[in-house]
Amino acid sequence: MAITAQLVKELREKTGAGMMDCKKALQETDGNIDQAIDYLREKGIAKAAKKADRIAAEGSAFVEVEGNTAVLIEVNCETDFVTKNDQFKTLMQQLAKHILTQKPATVEEALQQPLNGNGESVEEYINSNIAKIGEKLSLRRFETFTKTDADVFGAYIHMGGSIGVVTVLEGTNEEQIAKDIAMHIAAVNPKYLSRDAVSAEDIDKEREVLKTQALNEGKPANIVEKMVEGRLNKFFEEICLLEQSFVKDPDQKVKQIVKNHNATVKTFARYEVGEGIEKREDNFAEEVMSQVNKK
Repeated sequence: MAITAQLVKELREKTGAGMMDCKKALQETDGNIDQAIDYLREKGIAKAAKKADRIAAEGSAFVEVEGNTAVLIEVNCETDFVTKNDQFKTLMQQLAKHILTQKPATVEEALQQPLNGNGESVEEYINSNIAKIGEKLSLRRFETFTKTDADVFGAYIHMGGSIGVVTVLEGTNEEQIAKDIAMHIAAVNPKYLSRDAVSAEDIDKEREVLKTQALNEGKPANIVEKMVEGRLNKFFEEICLLEQSFVKDPDQKVKQIVKNHNATVKTFARYEVGEGIEKREDNFAEEVMSQVNKK
């Protein structure tokens, strides 16, 4: 039977499931709406769709390393209780393993791939976990890293997954110094690796702000430029990893610490769970009372 756009639309309205899921359900059931609804429910997709508008700003960052490849992922859920659930931990492990082996370029691509190369898709796997766990779950983002045998990964997970960091150090196999740099990144949150990574536009913008500040302080115009350059150095120290004072030895900058180990920092990534997601501010007492009043 031909699956029409109208039939797909009707199933979407009845279940709230995605277009591609609805189309597949109709194909699997020869266009029978009732059987397609059951199909979606069995797959956990209809239940997942009902939770699609819920806010999932909690979750965990997770790191998986295999040989010369590493991946940092963030998986979101609705409450931090779920992150302690063994099923949620298995979900993270499976998703990280999938990304390491199947090498998707984007989250969207990953969701459509068969999990670990066979069987159900990643999206179907996540939806089945939504049905079991009872909360909205989502693979929000990931980043993969590669190195050579002469390099080392530094991986650090803070407070059970609230922050995850991966860094790559070239020229050394010392795992401890790589982990120390990752811990520093977790604590201080640098935005850039070095001064060279900061755009000329951002530097010019900061320079203008500092110049205006100095003039507003009544500083003589002839010394403002020197003041601005000095304050610009402070700006770089705040946002650039290599310019920062090392958290375990504040008398030395990070660039000196890695140099002491004949190493260089190639790259890094830091995920703080829920950053950038607008969290709903609920009054817990009101929420409990609302449930009591329903009974």
